[in-house]
Amino acid sequence: MTRGKFFGAQSITRRLTGKNRTPGAIAEQQACDLLRQHGLKIRTRNYRTKRGEIDIIAEDNDTLVFVEVRLRSNSTYGSPEESITTHKQQRILYASQHFLQKENINDSRPCRFDTICLTDHNDSPANAQWIKDAFSGGNGW
Repeated sequence: MTRGKFFGAQSITRRLTGKNRTPGAIAEQQACDLLRQHGLKIRTRNYRTKRGEIDIIAEDNDTLVFVEVRLRSNSTYGSPEESITTHKQQRILYASQHFLQKENINDSRPCRFDTICLTDHNDSPANAQWIKDAFSGGNGW
């Protein structure tokens, strides 16, 4: 697994403003900002189906990128990347297949599954680790 670069950001818990600004929502916004900084175009966020959800769907040139965002405030229950189980990966795959069918995107379009893992330790800055090609979808993905 190729590890991404760490990027500094404000503490997620310090940036909470308003009732709807959960740590998860703020982490997803930081992930979108990071992707945009690197030239990716955000296509949609929080794509939900009965069988799974994708936090961010973006375009990296011709490649469609399905992004899972994970946040951990401590390592008691493992690192953010360790929390993306095989079962979670399968749910992301189902949701991505649903998206491709709904949007009438054919099998020749390159797709990639990335994760952006954020760790937030109270008042210290959050670190984002972007892992490209974090897992494979099979069928040539």
